[in-house]
Amino acid sequence: IPLTDEPTYRLLQRGGTVGIFQLESDGRQKLCREFGVSRIQDIIALLALYRPGPLQFKDVFVKRRRGVEKVVYEVPELMAPILDETCGIMLYQEQIMQIVQVLAGFSLGNADLLRRAIGKKKEKEMLAQHDKFVEGCLKHRGIPKETAESIWENIKKFADYGFNKSHSAAYAFLSYRTAYLKANHPV
Repeated sequence: IPLTDEPTYRLLQRGGTVGIFQLESDGRQKLCREFGVSRIQDIIALLALYRPGPLQFKDVFVKRRRGVEKVVYEVPELMAPILDETCGIMLYQEQIMQIVQVLAGFSLGNADLLRRAIGKKKEKEMLAQHDKFVEGCLKHRGIPKETAESIWENIKKFADYGFNKSHSAAYAFLSYRTAYLKANHPV
C-alpha cells in the first residue's frame, strides 16, 4: 500500500474516519479535519497528541501547525532540533528523554528512568527527578531555575499519559491501512 495515496488523505482530511482504527471517535474525526493530515508522520503525531497528557496542547499544536501561532521554545537553540517536528510540543516519550539529556545532562540511563516513571505514572519517582533536572539545567547549560521549572511543568503535563513514538507509529500504520481500504475499496 503506497503511503502517498491522495484518496486516503482526502478521506482523513474530511474526517470520514468511522471504521478507521484509532480514528473513529468524534474527537479524533474533528482533529483529523483540523489537522490537515497529508502524510504518515501527521497520523503518528495526531495519535500521540490525542492522549490525556498531550491533548491539553491540541489547540496550540493545531494553531502552530497551521501557522496561526508562532512556535516558542524556552531554550530555542537546544529544544528546536528536538521539538521542530511536533511544533514545539513534547508529544513523544523519546523527546522528553532527549530534552533532559541535552538540557540537564542526564545520562541515557537516567533519562530512561524518567521515561519509565512517566510511562507508569509514578509520581514519587518523577518528583525525585525534578531537583536533578532543575539543578542539571543550571549546572550543565546555565539555564535559569525559572526556565527549568517551566520546562519541567510541561514534562509533568505530558506525564498524564504520553506515547512513545514507536507505539504511535505502529498505530498510525494500521490507521492508514484501514483508511486506505475504506478510501479505495469501500465495499
